[in-house]
Amino acid sequence: MDNKRLLSIDALRGFDMMFIMGFAAIVTATCKLFPGGADCWLNLQMTHVDWNGFRHHDTIFPLFLFLSGMTFPFSLAASKAKGKSNKKIFWKTVLRGLILFLLGLVVNHIFDLSPTFRIPSVLARIGLAWMFAAWLFMACGWKWRAVIAAVILIGYNLLLLIPAPDAAGAGSLTLEGNIVGYVDRILMPNHLLKVGVFDPEGLLSTFPAIVTAMLGQFTGEFVKDSACKRKTLWMVVAAAALLVVGLVWSLWFPINKKLWSSTFTLVAGAYSVGLFALFYWLIDVKGWKKWTPFFTVIGMNSITIYMIQRIVSFKDISAFFLGGVAGLMPKAWGTWLLAIGYFALSWLLLWFLYKKKIFLKV
Repeated sequence: MDNKRLLSIDALRGFDMMFIMGFAAIVTATCKLFPGGADCWLNLQMTHVDWNGFRHHDTIFPLFLFLSGMTFPFSLAASKAKGKSNKKIFWKTVLRGLILFLLGLVVNHIFDLSPTFRIPSVLARIGLAWMFAAWLFMACGWKWRAVIAAVILIGYNLLLLIPAPDAAGAGSLTLEGNIVGYVDRILMPNHLLKVGVFDPEGLLSTFPAIVTAMLGQFTGEFVKDSACKRKTLWMVVAAAALLVVGLVWSLWFPINKKLWSSTFTLVAGAYSVGLFALFYWLIDVKGWKKWTPFFTVIGMNSITIYMIQRIVSFKDISAFFLGGVAGLMPKAWGTWLLAIGYFALSWLLLWFLYKKKIFLKV
């Protein structure tokens, strides 16, 4: 296979980002049109679990990081084909990691100049985890990387058996008693999502997130280089294996997104590999591509929509155009209409940028 980017990657990234650019709100609003809809299974999937557990909304972040890792084998090969040295590629990964970290600070409202502005962020985790995974990819063969990934996951599990010294009596896997929060409280207590307590994108939990990016790299490397004619089947087998190991391991080490537990890494990895296998089979194997533009419009500018939603109030714009009609409807239906307006405005902006070939690439 050549080094061109796979359409399935952009389409899947668009599918993933769709949920945080307004589609989840449409699902929630639709559920609430029906009696008991607020407590139905589908609506709950549009929310994160409070601590231990796993819902669809918990898959969005790791899938994006997985896909970021997937693209690296292709981009590395393309860079080398252009004659770029390993040193130049290395510094490019450093620059990308730094830019994403800085964009994360922007998202966290650093310009408010608050003394308690949040330092960790989703974008910082993506940048740092992807960067370290990229270094490992450039330095090691796949066997050594597999060993490193296993050591990280097992070591992280063992580390989290140690309770936080400042939370006497609290379990080592609780919000108050985990060692991840303790390290962040020592190093940056006033710059956490929950000031002085905990941050889901803290320092130590970045290590298993590196493995999430590495799982994407393994998948991208397999799709790019393997001569196997049944790639989809083997990816499904890999997804099943990750899921079984993750679920069995979770009997001792709970699935927890906020800790990015080793079991969460495996179960989210299973979801990511399995869903990519489906998109790959539909788009790149069967050639069914007519349905993909809706998603690729989003996937090609995923960082753009993540950033701009923090700056531009699509909610107010939707209310400006549709608020009058929504006010004439029953409240639940009005909320549903405004949610659709929010999503449509976000998508139309990305469609305009796509048509103009304007892409924010980091």
